[in-house]
Order: sequence, then structure tokens, then C-alpha cells
Amino acid sequence: MTGLGVFTFHLVELPITATVPLLRRPPRPDRVAGLRYAECLSLMRLGAPTISPDRLQVRRLAMFARWEDEAAIDAFLAGPGALLDAGWHVRMTFLRRWSTLVALPDLPQEAEASDDDEPVVAVTLARMRLPEVPRFLTWGKPVERLVRDHPDATLALAAMRPPRSISTFSIWNSVRAMTDMVHGRGGAAELADPARHADAMAERRRRDFHREFATYRFRPLSEHGHWDGRTGYVPRRSSL
Repeated sequence: MTGLGVFTFHLVELPITATVPLLRRPPRPDRVAGLRYAECLSLMRLGAPTISPDRLQVRRLAMFARWEDEAAIDAFLAGPGALLDAGWHVRMTFLRRWSTLVALPDLPQEAEASDDDEPVVAVTLARMRLPEVPRFLTWGKPVERLVRDHPDATLALAAMRPPRSISTFSIWNSVRAMTDMVHGRGGAAELADPARHADAMAERRRRDFHREFATYRFRPLSEHGHWDGRTGYVPRRSSL
């Protein structure tokens, strides 16, 4: 791995007695060898009504993490993180970012070039401005449905940790498909209003919904385990 380390995104369903402590106190770098950063959030179903059990699925946990190397991941999952080993995760290398977070200050704008035809993982992390939440939901829900229903997204979900932290995670068949969606270009014929994402980004630039916001692009290395009864979310390519 490069000096930027390796990243993971984990999904697991656990009893509330296990997920709530992780939401309050995620794994810490000073207590887990080889861990640089970790954030735990509760899953949300993209496009779900604002007031519904699907909007905050406390038993379904996501963890986004950064590690020194894959050996550190293996040791964590075999030891203090054994609960997460019951779920699914993808291992990734960092490609590029848009904006930045205080929690990840050292990532360059671009670490590696990517091929338009290779699979890609996108992660967004944001800290909300609480008075802007109603505006965010108005503009964000159509984007959630766009990503959820896109035929080139093999897995797409959102997660949150009240009151401010929110994340999205998606795996795409290709960089081209993802960037076309972001910019409202082309898209599948069955998707109405492909400009939803571009329109929401324009509204965010007009008046930001967030205190912090960053989008990260990753190259998937491998996936492990099962989620929702299946695996194989990362598209196959000859280099894997």
C-alpha cells in the first residue's frame, strides 16, 4: 500500500446493544494497532420518508475506516473488531477527493489517475448545519432516489450519526457511469430527471447545507463477507 494507507467500508447487522456503543465510541487509533481513523454510523434507506424506521436503522451499522495496511484490518477483525467480521466490507485505495474534512486532513486532491471503464467506490461525509436540514432533505431526497435506482450502481446506501454526521456510499460499474450521473449527462433511459444531482450541487454552492462536506473516490481492491444475503457487489475486472 501507499503511504496513504488502505480504506474500508463495513456493513453489519447487530443487536442494538452492540451498535449503540459503537456509534458513541467508534474504534480509536490509540487503542487499535494500525488504525488511523474510524467513523460509525447507522444505515438509512435511500429515498425513505423522513419520519420512518428506514430513516435510522439502528441495528444496521456502517463503519468507514482508514488503516496502515491490510494486515491491520485482518488483526482487527480477528480480535477487537470480530463483531464486524460477521458482515461485509470492501477494501479500497484512495484516488481523489473534492473538498476536505478535519478528520482526514492529509489526503491529496488526487493520488492516482483512474480509467473511465474501471469500477469505483464513492464515499461522501458531511457535518450538517442543523437549520439547513429541511432544505437538505428537499434537495437531497431526489438525489437519493436517483442513485438508488441507477442501473450502474451495484450498491448504494446512506448512513448517519445524529445529530450532524451523514454519509453516502456507492459502488459503480465504472467511473464514467458515476461521473455521468453526477453531472446529469446521459444516463439510463428509464431514469427520469438525470440532472437531479447537478441541480442539488448547484443549490449547495448557492447556500451550503453543511459545516463540512467532502466526496472521496476509491479503487476497490477486494470485498469480504455478505450483506443482505449476497456478495459480489464489486464488479469484476481483469486486474482484480
